[in-house]
Amino acid sequence: MNERISTGALLLFMMVLYFWGNAQLPVTAPVEVNYAQTAKEMCAAGDYLSPQIYGGYWYDKPIFFYWELIAAFSAFGVTDFAARFFPALFAAGGLCLTYAFARRLYDERTAFWSTIILGTGVLYSVLAKLILTDMSLFVFFGGTLGAFFLGYYEGRRKYFYIAYACAGLGVLTKGPIGFLLPGLVILVFLLMRRDLAALGRIALPTGFLVFAAVCAPWYIYMYFVHGAEFVNTFLGIHNVLRATVSEHAQWDVWYFYLGIYFLGMFPWSFALPLALYRAWRVRPFIDVRTQFLLVWAIVVPVFFQFMATKYPTYSFPAFLPTAILTARLLVHNNQRLLKAGAILGMGLYLAVVFIVTNYSERDGHFSGKGAAAILSQTMKEDDLLVCCGDYTATVPYYTGHMMYELATREEIAARAPKEMSWNSKNVMPFLPIDDLPHDRTVYLVVERHAFDAFAANAAGQGWEELGVLPAEGKAKLRVYRRAAEIR
Repeated sequence: MNERISTGALLLFMMVLYFWGNAQLPVTAPVEVNYAQTAKEMCAAGDYLSPQIYGGYWYDKPIFFYWELIAAFSAFGVTDFAARFFPALFAAGGLCLTYAFARRLYDERTAFWSTIILGTGVLYSVLAKLILTDMSLFVFFGGTLGAFFLGYYEGRRKYFYIAYACAGLGVLTKGPIGFLLPGLVILVFLLMRRDLAALGRIALPTGFLVFAAVCAPWYIYMYFVHGAEFVNTFLGIHNVLRATVSEHAQWDVWYFYLGIYFLGMFPWSFALPLALYRAWRVRPFIDVRTQFLLVWAIVVPVFFQFMATKYPTYSFPAFLPTAILTARLLVHNNQRLLKAGAILGMGLYLAVVFIVTNYSERDGHFSGKGAAAILSQTMKEDDLLVCCGDYTATVPYYTGHMMYELATREEIAARAPKEMSWNSKNVMPFLPIDDLPHDRTVYLVVERHAFDAFAANAAGQGWEELGVLPAEGKAKLRVYRRAAEIR
């Protein structure tokens, strides 16, 4: 009973931490704002099925995470706290899932420390606050594989249906990977067990019906409403292209996910290799539970290592079994190491959140909230808002005012979305520089990469500087106004 109370108190404390400071964390660019802006525009349009951004349809991700944001905006208003509500909630849910699964596999103590190891790791605690799909996928991915294994290990068919339902939610959150990758983990595990006959018990026709009932309606709707454009963009670009053409070539190295493990699992990164070495020396018997966790922890990063496009969050679902394995190997003979890691992880988390919440709103690069505050003091509805340099998408998000990126006609043509090209992500509105009007008041946001070009070309054009962000230190954004010419 005392252990249950301790675990409950821990989970409550971690939940508070994941929500702590969220109201002071502005939406950042370039990734978070895409989700927040899409949900905001869906709410404004009253269209809760077709994602849209900057007035056009947007096929980057499936619908579920947008539904989360829409629900939060409806409940709390379009606020920073609302935007981060469900990532924090799912982070708490991920800890509960890890605890329940580890306890079912092993014992209360292992479950307790699994939760601490996972929850105080760098990547988990960061993603608990980021407006990204990854924490939701983590829960659904873990639910899929956890339910499968309980059904397999305990011989209880009902768990397979839970696995199919979770896989359906995973596909609604991240696309086909929510079904295909858990399926690959299961297949590799059964091959290692030489138990492919189990597929006959798992591949339930009624299970596939549950899966289809969860995720198919939205995909069918999108196909009938948006046709080939949805299929070509969502499946072609955001799935096939990601797998075959690197979006960030500098990250396409063999050690990428090894580095993500050591950074993301810190301060526990070195605990697992040490524990595995000690275990190898005594050559313990590896039972079916440990086999499954090892397959899960290894297959996920190896799979993504073979994909051309690599992101730090792709291997995140492997952190759940990694945390359980680490706890299992350390819990009975390394209590001092566990306690030291917990103190270090918690202290690091508190320090990072304190620093970020006190600095982020003043930063002009990752968030344009400060620039939006400057603009909102004088900008009217019919004024024109433009930018040069990197598109700081948080400015239109916070102002509610469309913002156009200035470029030459040649640049606009070169950057226009094209089929099976990463240019498809350039959905922001553009405005040719020579179309910049003189009969309207124009507000201009200049991002740091365009400071020199603007200084060289703007002399004598009547631009009035309204503010610089951050107010102290190296400037990252400058805000200008040019009054309409009176004729």
